[in-house]
Amino acid sequence: MSGELAVVGGGGGFIGGHLVKSLLDQGYKVRSVDIKPIDEWYQVHEGVENVQADLKLIDSSMEYMSDADRIYQLAADMGGMGFIELNKALCMLSVLTTTHALMAAKEGGKCKRFFFSSSACVYNADKQKCEDVIPLKEVDAYPAAAEDGYGWEKLFTERMCRHFREDFGIQTRCARFHNVYGTFGTWDGGREKAPAALTRKIIAAKLSGNHDMEVWGDGKQTRSFMYIDDCVKGINMITDSDNVLEPINLGSNELTTINGLVDILEDIAGIKMNRNYNLDAPKGVNGRNSDNDLINEYLGWEPGIKLRDGMERTYNWIYEQMTTKSGVGAS
Repeated sequence: MSGELAVVGGGGGFIGGHLVKSLLDQGYKVRSVDIKPIDEWYQVHEGVENVQADLKLIDSSMEYMSDADRIYQLAADMGGMGFIELNKALCMLSVLTTTHALMAAKEGGKCKRFFFSSSACVYNADKQKCEDVIPLKEVDAYPAAAEDGYGWEKLFTERMCRHFREDFGIQTRCARFHNVYGTFGTWDGGREKAPAALTRKIIAAKLSGNHDMEVWGDGKQTRSFMYIDDCVKGINMITDSDNVLEPINLGSNELTTINGLVDILEDIAGIKMNRNYNLDAPKGVNGRNSDNDLINEYLGWEPGIKLRDGMERTYNWIYEQMTTKSGVGAS
């Protein structure tokens, strides 16, 4: 890997920032590209070529990706369920980013590995109607009935990656992320996902003494949540694998309800909340969990960080951000 250039599209984002650090630690030259101004990036690492550019534009992709030995394409407009349900067209425009990244890889002729971050939102909604969900296998994406907007963009792009591999020999790898959370992630502003949003609400309650809390949906919807360290490890293993050719699940299979997630956070915070359920708020599918048979078969590994442990790390980090940002002392 000495001297190899790894380019991370979306390197200023949550997962991208962690991945950039991992690639640096492995000895790659790293170029991190993101549309946001660099002072708004989640993490900025020394020793990295940090570039602000819009990778939806083909000229930007050609300039910053065509010389890469490895491309990790994480850049996308996305957020929690509240964001993706209300911004379907914006989410679908992300198809331009990966299209142009693949074209840059083809034109440059150097790319040995191309990683695309897909999502469990590609899965057929009919298989996610019940809270007592059967874990989703990779084959369950078809017949297709993906999450409208965001999920369809991811599913289409998976197929494009497949055909660029078959037609042009680009070694594409796709992982379907299942609810990634952790430190250095979004925790306010409208794009945050459930673990961070609930954490913020409970910390705010702890600091203010007002223990009333809104929960989107009835709290019975089920999910699995993968801590960021497992996500980055999985990206590295999947990208380097010679036998993971088709899209594969990358997620924890530790199932919980949203109420169960609140229970964990209450225990960490040492408080009890008065839960008010907003049945009109976006809540996504009723049940979703990751079947990890295939990743175990191919890699002999699956995400294993326990939800309680990951949430405690996340809670402590968000607590520090909130108290530092507001000037409120610990309580």
